Amino acid sequence: MSYQSRIESLKSRHSRIDKQISSEGGRPRPDERVLMCLKLQKLRLKEEIERLSA
Repeated sequence: MSYQSRIESLKSRHSRIDKQISSEGGRPRPDERVLMCLKLQKLRLKEEIERLSA
């Protein structure tokens, strides 16, 4: 897998997680542990994208 395709794959996962965060956060009683886990995954993906882009 080339760097560019890997970056695109990570961006796609990042976007999906962002949508999951929005969905969970929009619930009347969001699960804070789920939100924390999703946000951590999103941050790790962002860091990986930035590392590969540099």
